[in-house]
Amino acid sequence: MHTNNFYDISRRFRGYLPVVVDVETAGFNPQRDALLEIAAVTLQINEAGLWQRKKTHHCHVLPFEGANLEPSALEFTGIDPYHPFRYAVSESDALKKIFKPIREDVKTTHCSRAILVGHNPSFDLSFINAAAKRTSMKRNPFHPFSTFDTATLGGLIYGQTVLAKGVMAAGIQWDPKEAHSAIYDAEQTADLFCKIVNVWHQASRNNR
Repeated sequence: MHTNNFYDISRRFRGYLPVVVDVETAGFNPQRDALLEIAAVTLQINEAGLWQRKKTHHCHVLPFEGANLEPSALEFTGIDPYHPFRYAVSESDALKKIFKPIREDVKTTHCSRAILVGHNPSFDLSFINAAAKRTSMKRNPFHPFSTFDTATLGGLIYGQTVLAKGVMAAGIQWDPKEAHSAIYDAEQTADLFCKIVNVWHQASRNNR
């Protein structure tokens, strides 16, 4: 029986702890356009030695002062940035809430730092890094430029680079009505990443 050994996590990706992130924004320019929503999914290894979701952390974010709100982006996401029931917080408070449990997991698992996992993750990381710089946020837990990309991994394993198609090819349910919310997309991306890592692990064991 495999035991849930934290050192397995620290050894698996050269000391990096994978954390799955999805952001919703008011455009494509991280310096100019507002960051509106962040979801981060931490991962763990279960008793069977398989990667799985651990916990989802989420924040609605208020546009920073002077931020651009691209109408086409808001129409696409369906987000009203100033809706009172969003209970949105400042970028600074959002990053503190998201970064704190990630830093704790990095320490607990004896990893050196977190690495962002996403679907086309350079987009997500660029907005995280821009917000951290705007707010003078210290101790950003993520590697500043390296990422794991489920579009690339999904293309390799399943021949699918679109998130919805990759998820379904992996045998995971996909609800198009829930898509384009940060929580849903992050959790689906996390499930896809875990499935790929677990499939690869099983295949490598079978080939020994």
